Amino acid sequence: MELPFFPPDLFEQDRKVFLDIVREIGTGPEQKFILGEQTRRFEDALREELGAADVIACGSGTAALGLVLRGMGVGRGDEVVVPAFGCAPLASAVLGVGAAPVFADIDPHRMTADPDEVERSITGRTKALLPAHMFSVMADMPRFAEIARRRGVRLVEDSAVAQGAERHGVPAGLWGEAGVYSFVQVKSFGMPGEGGAVVTRDAELGRRVRMLRNHGQSRRFVHEVIGTNSRFDEIQAAFQLHRLPGFADRLRRRAEIAEHYTRRFAPLADRGIVPPPDDGDGRCYYVYCLQVQDRDGLQEHLADRGIGSHVYYPQPLPHQAAFAPHAAASCWPNAERACERILALPIYPHLADHDVDRITEAVLEFAGPAHQDRPESPLP
Repeated sequence: MELPFFPPDLFEQDRKVFLDIVREIGTGPEQKFILGEQTRRFEDALREELGAADVIACGSGTAALGLVLRGMGVGRGDEVVVPAFGCAPLASAVLGVGAAPVFADIDPHRMTADPDEVERSITGRTKALLPAHMFSVMADMPRFAEIARRRGVRLVEDSAVAQGAERHGVPAGLWGEAGVYSFVQVKSFGMPGEGGAVVTRDAELGRRVRMLRNHGQSRRFVHEVIGTNSRFDEIQAAFQLHRLPGFADRLRRRAEIAEHYTRRFAPLADRGIVPPPDDGDGRCYYVYCLQVQDRDGLQEHLADRGIGSHVYYPQPLPHQAAFAPHAAASCWPNAERACERILALPIYPHLADHDVDRITEAVLEFAGPAHQDRPESPLP
């Protein structure tokens, strides 16, 4: 693709810095490649920026979910309510600690878990709620926080795609007892490798997660619990520290592109092309997703013009073979509809204005001449 969905040059401007970091850490006298000074500084920088009690860097966003659930004591016999639409770790992390996922349907427009459906899914066995932010839209965390308090259950926030977003001034990840971030390449604060973090306002939960990520050690060779190996890489920590000051500008560029898309695509609903909700609160443009009646047709149309796109996700979680045996219900209509209609457009921050216009015009062309001929609204 001339304009790929997953760009190969995300870190091109930082290539020399990355190579210098590899050499510096690789030849350093400490020979510390995991959980060293760079990781500590990275955790401290995020903790200060967020106002969290603790930030624990770990092997991936998926690992972070499992660590939080284990740190909360979620296990066999417990249920965790998760969205029916989303990434596999929402269910696999729950199953990984021996608990059962209970799938709740989503809001049809926001594509995040519907709070009413989640509350209806709570039973006497429910230990936690696990809502997830989806694409560029934060889940309704004020509602979920209220439900969790009222029903006496734990609240974990899958904020893997939403680092940098805020809702009512509260950063993504800090609405629940703990949240998680993912730093895999294509995330908004991605890096050239795998990694994640747990963020929490609860210092004691942070202490338990910190032990669990490193074989259950409170200090070297002193194992208080059965833990795992989910330790953070020093090279990646140093690289993320280098990139952190520019993170806000990269998010702003993503938001500029998204606002341009939404202005141009908002009139297309009558042609079966619906942009994400046009509200500013709780937004962080990890990807930009349309809901399209003829999704496959638009994807082919874009591909013919050298423009990449991506489908998130082709099946609801409870329809996946891995999770279907654990699904009590059989129908999640909003999740099923989203899977049939979802299509993500390129939105990486180094897209040039003329590339954004090219993507926009291709979508408008697919919608039909009446929409293509509308006056163009330039990028800010």
